[in-house]
Amino acid sequence: MTTRADYHVDTANQFLAKARVYLAEADLLQASEKCWGAAARMVKAVAEERGWAADTPRHLFHVVDRLAEESCDAWLRSLFNSATSLHQNFYEDWMTEAAVCDGLDNVDEFASRLKDVLD
Repeated sequence: MTTRADYHVDTANQFLAKARVYLAEADLLQASEKCWGAAARMVKAVAEERGWAADTPRHLFHVVDRLAEESCDAWLRSLFNSATSLHQNFYEDWMTEAAVCDGLDNVDEFASRLKDVLD
């Protein structure tokens, strides 16, 4: 049986794959938003498993902060902030292709670290 957390992880993986396609097509806005979606879904997966609220952006930040404290991994905050910048880029269109590419790498790392938390 697939859990809700599994659903969020699967969706995050799909979003990351789509972000790579959009980046290859130089569609920076869509790549940016898919990265944000992937990061948010990974946070939701952890929150779901732990019974924590993750219904609002504020909740997502609180979950990341809590995970950073628990794991002594302050870098989680920076990686999530990178995803947040990509989300803003979707609306503002100010990031360069290199910046979006770096952001995708950061979201990939963030997702990997949260997968470790889930395992």
